[in-house]
Amino acid sequence: MAVLKFRVYWEEDDAIYRDVLVKHTQNFTDVYHIILKAFEFDQKHDATFFRSNDTWQRGREISKAVYEKEYKAPPLLMDETLVGTEIIDTNQHFIFLYDFVKSWTFLIELIQVIKNADADMNLEYPFVSRVEGVGPMQYGTKGLLGKTFADIEEKYDLAEAQDGFGEEGEEGAEGEVADDEDDHDEDEDTADSEDATEDGSKESEFFDGDAY
Repeated sequence: MAVLKFRVYWEEDDAIYRDVLVKHTQNFTDVYHIILKAFEFDQKHDATFFRSNDTWQRGREISKAVYEKEYKAPPLLMDETLVGTEIIDTNQHFIFLYDFVKSWTFLIELIQVIKNADADMNLEYPFVSRVEGVGPMQYGTKGLLGKTFADIEEKYDLAEAQDGFGEEGEEGAEGEVADDEDDHDEDEDTADSEDATEDGSKESEFFDGDAY
């Protein structure tokens, strides 16, 4: 028995990849499951592998099922095809296509063959041995904080706090309006007083000048 180490790249960014180890006696369904697990995808959609070469051309398919589409050659089935039987080259390539609607595409390259004597038989294969880069989010956008931020938001009820800030601002605004109205009333009272004083002065001057 040998253990095969594959590097699985996300097609859109080769800095994002996962290394997975698979026994050569395991089948492509096992590879299918470990890739989806490595990239945190569900297993609800159609999928297929393609044999490939150094220039990533698509060859014969190793498919989850026989789909209603045209094939250049009948596909092999994942459940029936052992990984070891498809290793023709020392750096064998495959392409993995998941969810035919969204066309998630991963490039797979054989990077190491570990002989039986050197393999750790205490491990449960297949498994993910290395994770590099923040992978794509299958549905929507992946935040860097992820679930951690959701927990913080729930604990401190940030949504309610935001509403509170809004209400406080509104109260402040009303208070400012009220203060402005009071100041306006005071200004009017002062103006009325001044007008009254001026009128009083005029009357006094009038009577002083025209007293009987």
